[in-house]
Amino acid sequence: MMKHGRMAALISLLCICCLLLSGCHGANEQSAFHLPGHFDESRTYEITFWTKNDTNMTQVEIYNNTIAEFEKIYPNIKVNMRLYTDYGRIYSDVLTNISTGTTPNVCITYPDHIATYLTGQNSVVALDEMLTDEKWGLGGSQIKFDAPTRDEIVPQFLSECEFNGHTYALPYMRSTEACYVNKTFVEKLGFTLPETLTWDFVWEVADAATAKDENGNYLVNGQKTMIPFLYKSTDNMMIQMLRQKEAGYSTAAGDILIFNDTTRGLLKNIAEHVKLGAFSTFKISSYPANFLNAGQCIFAVDSTAGATWMGSDAPLIDIPEDQLVEFETVVMEIPQFDPENPRMISQGPSVCIFNKEDPQEVMASWLFTQFLLTNRVQIDYSCTEGYVPVTLKAQQSAEYQDYLAREGEDNQHYYDIKLKAAKLLLNHVDDTFVTPVFNGSASLRDAAGQMIEEVTKGIRRKKTVDDAFVDDLYKKMTSLYRLTPAEEGSQAVQQLSGPLPQTAVLLIVCLAAAWTGIVAYGIIRWLKDRKIANSKKND
Repeated sequence: MMKHGRMAALISLLCICCLLLSGCHGANEQSAFHLPGHFDESRTYEITFWTKNDTNMTQVEIYNNTIAEFEKIYPNIKVNMRLYTDYGRIYSDVLTNISTGTTPNVCITYPDHIATYLTGQNSVVALDEMLTDEKWGLGGSQIKFDAPTRDEIVPQFLSECEFNGHTYALPYMRSTEACYVNKTFVEKLGFTLPETLTWDFVWEVADAATAKDENGNYLVNGQKTMIPFLYKSTDNMMIQMLRQKEAGYSTAAGDILIFNDTTRGLLKNIAEHVKLGAFSTFKISSYPANFLNAGQCIFAVDSTAGATWMGSDAPLIDIPEDQLVEFETVVMEIPQFDPENPRMISQGPSVCIFNKEDPQEVMASWLFTQFLLTNRVQIDYSCTEGYVPVTLKAQQSAEYQDYLAREGEDNQHYYDIKLKAAKLLLNHVDDTFVTPVFNGSASLRDAAGQMIEEVTKGIRRKKTVDDAFVDDLYKKMTSLYRLTPAEEGSQAVQQLSGPLPQTAVLLIVCLAAAWTGIVAYGIIRWLKDRKIANSKKND
């Protein structure tokens, strides 16, 4: 009986380890946070807020005012803000801090990044219950300020924060991409702007703008420098081109589809225009706004949130005044393959909350997160650049509608290009899309843009961009970004391309130990049985 009991115990241990390991396969599935029945205001809380700002001090002031106003309402909550210069640094620091258990409480980030955060054990709070709780949910009865309800958030923007069956963030601001056009130069070249830009039109004008005189000056601007078509975010460029052509990028399950013939054709076509000197990128040349404002660019594609840098009268300009060139600026949708069915990406920061041992601390973080969605914060922040508020409550408010109606009253608060950029998104919310979010989607996005960068650099280095070049490029991208194309493997292979979570490693060790114990036990029992059998035989 003892023999069978020990064996049963070992088998049970093995089964438990197997069950735990199988649960680890879905380590990015986080448990929804359960709200406490009340918020303990007799205690003090100190929470950290990580966010991003470039050089716009108006935005920094808005953040400082927001924190000050929140702390007046909840004097027992102290908010410590940490500013970053780019989202990539936030992403990197969060991943580092997840492993040490020192994540911030509230973080401005992107859903692609959150998908990777979720590989950590119980790191990001799933907000499902927090969205609808009558007392403490969005706009709940116990909230001390006028927070929006779930129904008052733009549905398309909220859906961008939902994946793996849960809501892991709230949208904070939204933008899309716009094409800022030097209409003066377009007409000087003999072209008339269409109602909607097409890729064919942009390439045709850009190619025409490369003509030079006998002294090497460009005919269109009389200067030695001209980049007719300059794109800030090449990952967005490739993603939107593929979406407009209804070609593969990825599936919601994480299958990698981007390495296809449509992508190949797009890359080879881009190469032809680079060869003529008609196209370049931000990473290679610099900010599109600087070239546009100096009369050295005709089509500058950047975020609508970057509108305050665009145009001869822009309130934020990074070039010397004597380099500015006067021209008429037009804000248009990005180029389309099918102007009757425009498709443009929806982007912009979201807010996530990191889990902590103390649920009351998480509650304090949740209250501050809701405060970021109040009208005052939403409207003030959106007015600094070409962002739009994420709540219908703010968008439909009399204050915001008055702001939109005063387009062009000055070149600061009511700068016409900035307001036109905001209206572009407001008028095309239904034409926007987002890419699937999964563990690895951030790497896929990087690969999408890097392929255009590599093609552009290749042409500038006198390389030939043909099928062999693209084949080699595909191999480099899959290796560099650890991507497994769908036709070469399953999603599971792609998902496991990164390091395993510590819990998974521990469980694998337990599983190996259990198997070792079973084998050792079997050998010991066999030796004992053999010894007994020999002993009986000798007797």
